[in-house]
Amino acid sequence: MRPRILLPVAILASACGGEPRPSPEAQVRAKLDQLDRATAAKDYRALCTEVYSPRLTARAEAIGLPCEDALRRGLADVREPRLSVGEVTVTGATARAQVRSSAAGQPASRDTVELRREAGGWRIVQLAAQGE
Repeated sequence: MRPRILLPVAILASACGGEPRPSPEAQVRAKLDQLDRATAAKDYRALCTEVYSPRLTARAEAIGLPCEDALRRGLADVREPRLSVGEVTVTGATARAQVRSSAAGQPASRDTVELRREAGGWRIVQLAAQGE
């Protein structure tokens, strides 16, 4: 005889779809895809509030420019930006991703993006250019 307590749990699990959460690596890749899309769309608000960590945006604001204004100035001339994600390594609440970024009329570069899992999900905390 099955204990009655298991039946509601089984019903709840099936009602929720029972689909597994994406792996941490898949979540990091999704965040980098969001970075790529928001940069191409010049969606500075999304970059500042959803993609970059609050600590990173605070550094931009420490020089006297709101994050959105700093990005607007820094990315004003960037056309057709592209980001290709290579290897992603997740260690606990931190991740590093090897990426290749390019834009029309500019040389491509290979970079390392560092991310941290925060209350709002994965956020970019640092971008380190390595050259091409």
